Amino acid sequence: MRVLGVDTSTMMATCAVLDGEKLLGEYSLNQDMSHSESLVPMIKEMLDSLNLQVSDIDLYGVSLGPGSFTGLRIGIATVKSFAHVFNKPIIGVSTLEGLAFNLVHGGTIVPMIDARRNRVYTGIYKWEKGRLINILKPSIKEMEELLELLNKDYDNIMVNGNGALLHKEKIEDSLKGKVRLSPISLNSCRAASIAELALLNRHGENQYNYYNLVPEYLRESQAQRELRKRES
Repeated sequence: MRVLGVDTSTMMATCAVLDGEKLLGEYSLNQDMSHSESLVPMIKEMLDSLNLQVSDIDLYGVSLGPGSFTGLRIGIATVKSFAHVFNKPIIGVSTLEGLAFNLVHGGTIVPMIDARRNRVYTGIYKWEKGRLINILKPSIKEMEELLELLNKDYDNIMVNGNGALLHKEKIEDSLKGKVRLSPISLNSCRAASIAELALLNRHGENQYNYYNLVPEYLRESQAQRELRKRES
């Protein structure tokens, strides 16, 4: 089964193709460029290099968020259009789960995505019997609140994501020997992880179609907040 994975939840635009348990290709760019400009050409270049067509893909995996509102809409709209045209299934994957899946770690895994104003999108994950288990559901937290929770209840912690990089000094000062930052290669969103999670969960509850697939923002957009203020 060929799987195309896509993640556009952060500045990193990334796409990958799996064929069963084999990674055929992965293409990632972290640059100040709109995903609307880069994503489809990236997918086309990767598929052309593999002598594949979009119609050869059997399953799509896409990150649902949290993350950049605009980036998520672009990635999801792209995958929904492919699924519509070729009538193929879609699996939605949490961006935080995808980040956590990068790390094979025997302790506590805490992915962090910058949510601005000293906040991060985060969750807590552990590997149990070869499966990644979510033990604190995705949410948005103040850094001080998150660090207090981790200091109190967890040890042997590994963190990754752009939020972890942004707050690196604060994390290390607070958690000291309890925490490690991930290697650079595993610190960003990877489409290969999204694709593999889609493959693993293809018979589960996260299967969508091009009608009902929507982003999971975890908070209102700026436009929504301003509209609510005007209406109140």
